[in-house]
Amino acid sequence: MNIITHQLIDKELCGTPVMVENGKSRVEYMTTPRMAADGSGLVHGGFIFGLADYAAMLAVNHPNVVLGGADVKFLKPVKAGDAVYAQAGVTSVSGKKQMVDVIVKREDEVVFKGEFSCFVLEKHVLE
Repeated sequence: MNIITHQLIDKELCGTPVMVENGKSRVEYMTTPRMAADGSGLVHGGFIFGLADYAAMLAVNHPNVVLGGADVKFLKPVKAGDAVYAQAGVTSVSGKKQMVDVIVKREDEVVFKGEFSCFVLEKHVLE
C-alpha cells in the first residue's frame, strides 16, 4: 500500500486505510462518543463525510488531489461506538477530473453513499 496523498491525516478523525490500489481504497473507522451530536449518541454527519472524502482522495492517490464537489446521501444513522468503513472507486477520468463513488457501511448495511468530483492539479492548491 503506497499512499502518496493526505499523509498527515489524523486517523482518529478520518479513519485508517487498509487498502489503496488501482483507483480503489478502503478505510476503516471506529466512531467515538466525542463524535456524538446529542445525548442519544448520534454521530454528526460531518465525521462520516470526512471518512468518505478521505477514501475518495486515497482512491485517486495523487499528492495534488482536491475535492471539487460531492453529491451525497446519508441513508442510515450512525451511533457512537459503531465501526464503519468506506469503500471508494474511481469511475471515470476526464483530464484533471476524476469521479469517485464511495459507500460507507456498518457491517453489510449501507449508511452513506456519494459521488465525489476530484481534481488532480499541476501543483499543490496552496502554492
